[in-house]
Amino acid sequence: MESRRTPIGPGIVLLLAMVIGGWFLQQGLAQGQNANLEARLFDEVVDYIADRYVAEVDREDLYEYAINGIVEQLGDPNTALLNTSAYEDFRIQTEGDYGGVGLQIADRDDYITVISPLPGTPGSRAGIRAGDLIVGVGDESARGWSAQQAVEVLRGAPGSSVEVTIERPGIEAPIAFTLTRERIQLRSVPFSMLLDGSVAYVPLLLFSEATTREVRAAADSLREEGATSIVLDLRGNPGGVLDQGVGVADLFLDRGASVVETRGEQGGPNGILRGSTADRYEGMPIVVLVDRGSASASEIVAGALQDYDRALLIGASTFGKGSVQSLFNLSGGNVLKLTTARWYTPLGRSIERPASRSDRAEPADFGEEEHLAITVLGRYALPPDTAGRPTVASTAGRDLYGGGGIVPDVLVSVDTLSTDEQAAVRALFQAGAAYSVGRFDYAVRYLQNNPGAELDFVVGETQLAELFDQLQVERGLSIERETLQRAARYVGLDLEQEIALQGWGELGEFQRRIPYDDPLQTALDLLREAESQEELFSRAGQNLPAQAQAVSAVGVGR
Repeated sequence: MESRRTPIGPGIVLLLAMVIGGWFLQQGLAQGQNANLEARLFDEVVDYIADRYVAEVDREDLYEYAINGIVEQLGDPNTALLNTSAYEDFRIQTEGDYGGVGLQIADRDDYITVISPLPGTPGSRAGIRAGDLIVGVGDESARGWSAQQAVEVLRGAPGSSVEVTIERPGIEAPIAFTLTRERIQLRSVPFSMLLDGSVAYVPLLLFSEATTREVRAAADSLREEGATSIVLDLRGNPGGVLDQGVGVADLFLDRGASVVETRGEQGGPNGILRGSTADRYEGMPIVVLVDRGSASASEIVAGALQDYDRALLIGASTFGKGSVQSLFNLSGGNVLKLTTARWYTPLGRSIERPASRSDRAEPADFGEEEHLAITVLGRYALPPDTAGRPTVASTAGRDLYGGGGIVPDVLVSVDTLSTDEQAAVRALFQAGAAYSVGRFDYAVRYLQNNPGAELDFVVGETQLAELFDQLQVERGLSIERETLQRAARYVGLDLEQEIALQGWGELGEFQRRIPYDDPLQTALDLLREAESQEELFSRAGQNLPAQAQAVSAVGVGR
């Protein structure tokens, strides 16, 4: 009779831990005793479980369970064992390039759906559009594939080819494409533009190997067009390559300024990383936009510029990831991503958010009236989670907080929905993918039905009614029409941005969002009459203490 395998991973890990732990205690084995004995003991436990356990268990699985259990017991979300596929995803996020066809995809309704072709890539040049269904790759049907399966097939060596069969809404026959893979480089700065005639707006999405070069090129170009101040947008930026964080901060700091200090134990990296060039944009007022999605290298940049009073930070408190991960190559193509040090700002602030605070919501919940006051007046407000946190004085004497992310200088809440509207929007989110997929489908259909649409298109009651009908009929959204109507203000703005994104790309989506982007509007309002960084601080209610002693940027750091 054929034996059956039973998935018992967590239980086996616990059993291994109990058996090995109990044996160690009974035998009085202390740390540093014979490593060979401990390794042999572990192998013996694995052998007995693999050979004698009541259900068949794969020996390789046991080792994997044990390794994952060890990693999980560290309680560090940033430490992980990466298999080949997971490491490739991680590498792409940090290095920003891979061989492929340039399609952002998702698995929906049993098929792979194209979310967006990246501009200038093989998929975009071939004419593949958002909303296209990938029904075949090569000679294989893609029905039922996961997005990860499709990614593994679509990626490959630059210069190699892949055949993709597309079904397009409104077109009866499938469309075949032969795409030649290229080196795809994810841009850190997807676009940049001049706002208000003199403000350089530079959005920074991630820190990859080319980030510093992209930021410098964007800021230089806008300065040539007449920019006299800069808004660096780090909202939603999860971080990436550490030295690129140092490089971006170095663009705005004095030569030799310390940017970040790393402190590790047991061979971890220790030392102060400093800039090597002079302030490239000396005299230009700078605003940095941050939120809870700003993490790691984003916090390095924001923290350093705040320490030196070189930028005014606007938005919400950042994520609080203040640690350094090192990669160690293991057998079988696996890679261990291990936390080996923690980093600190030039003034010694730890940004690591304690576990007790990691699950807290955004640090402010303002009503609409108070929110508008903050937006218009640039009033400074402290989030409630600053109580009891350590403080340091900036180089000019301002109080700054550590121990839980970077606290912005001007806190701007972006939630202006009424209580009823919030409840209705939560109901939409709880419906899962039905709403987001339906919104995407409607946006694609809208653009197909309105080929001459301009970026100033209007989303009114007619379009919302069509979307609500589609959500209920085609997507089976089981939400009462009255609830949908209460969410109409939010859905209208959300749909505007989705249509703009699918029709005009990230730049178009951003242009439609500008009037509703309260943190950005606050930045523009404060920058309009600020000719220096000191005037910018003053307009934001951040008057620099008159008695503050000038501190050399080069000398700051431990």
